[in-house]
Amino acid sequence: MKDQKSSSSADPIDFIIVRNDLPIRWQRRIGLAPDNGLGVARRALFFAMFTWLPIVIWAALESRLLDRASGEPLLAHYGVHVRCLVAIPLLILAEGMALRVVRTIVAQFIENGLIIDSQRDRFVQIIKDTTDLRDKAFPWVIVFALTLLWLIGVPNSIHEHELSWATLDAGLGFGGWWFLYVVRPVFTILLLGWLWRIGLIFRLFYLFSKLDLALVPAHPDAMGGLGFLQKLPKAFVLVTLAMSAVLASRWIHDSLFHQIALETLKLPLLSFAVLWGLTVLAPLFVFSAKMISTRKKAMREYSALLSEHGRLVHQKWILGQNIGERDILDSPELGPSADIETIYAAVKNMRMIPIGKSCIMPIIVPIALPMIIVAATQIPLMTILTTLFKALV
Repeated sequence: MKDQKSSSSADPIDFIIVRNDLPIRWQRRIGLAPDNGLGVARRALFFAMFTWLPIVIWAALESRLLDRASGEPLLAHYGVHVRCLVAIPLLILAEGMALRVVRTIVAQFIENGLIIDSQRDRFVQIIKDTTDLRDKAFPWVIVFALTLLWLIGVPNSIHEHELSWATLDAGLGFGGWWFLYVVRPVFTILLLGWLWRIGLIFRLFYLFSKLDLALVPAHPDAMGGLGFLQKLPKAFVLVTLAMSAVLASRWIHDSLFHQIALETLKLPLLSFAVLWGLTVLAPLFVFSAKMISTRKKAMREYSALLSEHGRLVHQKWILGQNIGERDILDSPELGPSADIETIYAAVKNMRMIPIGKSCIMPIIVPIALPMIIVAATQIPLMTILTTLFKALV
């Protein structure tokens, strides 16, 4: 496959967000990942089984899988299963989607003519430097260190209720320890890894924004030709879904078994949606300064152009003056006054940040889908769907 070429033979303007970073290199050494590629399907299946099966087997042997005599059984703790069978696989499968989306976005800087010839070498160097940073070990050493600090610093009592199925008379059983020191670290490392990748894209876009980009103020996308950047949140759809699923699974348990009211979940849900949304959109904000300066400059230039065009039209057709041959009146690019006013309006409507509805939906939808199930524990599903339909149409 094209995205599985070695780094040495890759196109210099071809940026791959996931390829040879430290965890992938380790997994290739043990045969879990292929030599050329990511092997996301096999890795997702492996880590799902690796994290989940030991817990289920232990719970079954200890009669804690279905038996309520010892308290809430393992099957009633949806968060454990969703974390292992849904969230962890999604965080791995997301690598393939992010690879394709980010690769396409970076290529469009060239394809859309935003990189002028004098800036191309710098553009290529930025990609090379970011690729080198992607493959360094130290960011992942920090990820592992933060995960270790999380394991040491956060008391096990914070998971006391979630581990009630694993509590024996003598203390926490094997299943509980496996969740704390295998499942939790795997999930945390994968999640922190995605935060690092978003940071990497932030750096890449920040350096792009410092180039002399050939923005088009009157571009139909109302973003100077940067409208394609709105695809970025699609790269993290599965990451967003994984996080939302983990939250929803815990809240479903609390709703069904502990009668937690939905009203109490509104603030945590809103906080998560806002914080995660800002995180995903952060790389797009770096273009704001460039877009603002481009719009300001264009407003002055197009205003002067429109004034000159209008003045000549008024002199020729209203005052009946002989203005001679004027290129500005005969230019097919500008056309009649109505056309030039349309161009000016397009410049005036240019946004100051490359964010629109198509950019927000890939964040909101994967957050909302698991939450519909949470709401369905207390509100009839048809009522929820009808409300959503009315809100959308």
